Amino acid sequence: MSNLAKTTTDHNQIRQWAEERGGKPAHVKGTGGENDPGILRIDFPGYTGEGKLEPISWDEFFKKFDEQQLALTYQETTAEGKKSNFNKLISRDTAEERDEAGRKSAHSTSSHSASHHTKAAGGGKK
Repeated sequence: MSNLAKTTTDHNQIRQWAEERGGKPAHVKGTGGENDPGILRIDFPGYTGEGKLEPISWDEFFKKFDEQQLALTYQETTAEGKKSNFNKLISRDTAEERDEAGRKSAHSTSSHSASHHTKAAGGGKK
C-alpha cells in the first residue's frame, strides 16, 4: 500500500523525501519577483522541468511554502514498487478536506465490514 499518496507539511519529511530521489527546491522561471520565488516546484534532474525551473534554497522554498499555506502530496513507490517522484503542491485546506474524506471513508468501510461480518456469523444459527 506504500504506492498510495501521502500528504505532509513537515519540512524535514519533505526535504528527506525529495533528496532521496535527487530532488531539489526550485521555482518556475519568470514567476514571482523581488523576495518572492513565485511558483514552487521540486526539480528532479532529467525530468520535464529542465530549462523551466531555477534552483532556490530550501529556506526560500519553505518560507514561501508556509506563507502560501501549502502541503505536499507525494508517493513513496509506484505500483511496481519502484521509488516514485510523484508529488504535487496543494493548499492545506485541500489537504485537510482530503484527510477528512479519507477518515469518513475508512470509518464507513470498517462499519460496513463489521456489520456484514456480524450478519454472516449470525446467519447460520436459527
